[in-house]
Amino acid sequence: MRFLYKAKTLDGETVEGKLEALSQQGAVDFLINKGLVILSLEENKGGGIFSLKIKIGTGVREKDMVLFARQLSVMVGAGLPLVSALDVISKQTTNYSFKDVILNITDNVRGGARLSSALDKYKNIFSSFYINMIRAGETSGKLDEVLTYLADEQEKNYDLISKVKGAMTYPIFILVMVAVVAFGMMTFVVPKLTSILTEAGVALPLPTRILIATSNFSSKYWLIIIIAIVAMVFIVRFLIKSTKTGRWVWDKLKLKLPVFGKLFQHIYLTRFSRSLATLLTGGVPLTSSLRIVSDVLGNIVYKDLIDRTVEAVEGGRSISSVFISSPDVPPMLSQIMSIGEQTGQLDSILARMANFYAREVENLLGKLTVLLEPIIIIILGVVVGVMVASIILPMYNIGAAIG
Repeated sequence: MRFLYKAKTLDGETVEGKLEALSQQGAVDFLINKGLVILSLEENKGGGIFSLKIKIGTGVREKDMVLFARQLSVMVGAGLPLVSALDVISKQTTNYSFKDVILNITDNVRGGARLSSALDKYKNIFSSFYINMIRAGETSGKLDEVLTYLADEQEKNYDLISKVKGAMTYPIFILVMVAVVAFGMMTFVVPKLTSILTEAGVALPLPTRILIATSNFSSKYWLIIIIAIVAMVFIVRFLIKSTKTGRWVWDKLKLKLPVFGKLFQHIYLTRFSRSLATLLTGGVPLTSSLRIVSDVLGNIVYKDLIDRTVEAVEGGRSISSVFISSPDVPPMLSQIMSIGEQTGQLDSILARMANFYAREVENLLGKLTVLLEPIIIIILGVVVGVMVASIILPMYNIGAAIG
């Protein structure tokens, strides 16, 4: 339960805040133990608009998380107490949804809770990977080092995601606009032009007949077509998000795409290598690290692979034994992991592999950007050329008939 309180300190200063407790009496005991004189204490049932944002969708962007990790690592590393660091971050945060979360975390830590326990209450914002790394840092007494390491890794992941999104935005936008313009012309423009051709009574070539049939269909049923497309998108999204079979087919398809499959594979391998290396460096046991990584990869094909790997490791086999037999893992990674296990340097080798695959992703993005431009131009040329030819060819027939 969450409570709002107003109290006075021993110095006579009035303070306000929020805290979480199992009951109202528990909240009273907590405030009294802190030496506060309670002025008011009430349960926060509504939570207001900020809590609504957290429940519906976290309202916290990836950039907010990166800034939080970096600010916290810098201040704790400089020797600032954890509560003071969290308090400063809460005041500097411009995202009100995240500010509310940080304030609650600060209150919990001020009340004696460990940072990992406070973060664990917001699993919709902080991943199990992040929480377990913090917990490992607290256990080992190296929280400042873990925070710095986490901030570095989050910045690398953020940069990678930003580059992928930036490279894909332009071609996706162009292709969508081409589809919208083509649909608009077929529905509203082409029917007016083709009506002239059909009234002329001349024999129409096959491309023109196909164009007219398509145009007639889209102009008559354009609303049904739009509804069908929207419904199909929702059905596909439902199957992907709500059924394991649908998610598996979708994730497998992404890995098998002719141009983008290798890019997706390298992105997932970068995420796997970096996350597992980070957890192992933080002192998290291997099997626990693998379970955490399987949940943060975002691809069920690799999740199933890692789950089988956990079973193999618990059965006394090596981590690379399952990877070697998988067609979705390059042989080089399996072999490197085997060497890392034998030498006891699996974490450092995985960190190097993460850097390697991150560079491969950047190279692939550069090549795709160069390759997609002529492909888009060709698609535009084909679409426009077919439509123009389908209209111009009958014009010549009409001219010949008149002549």
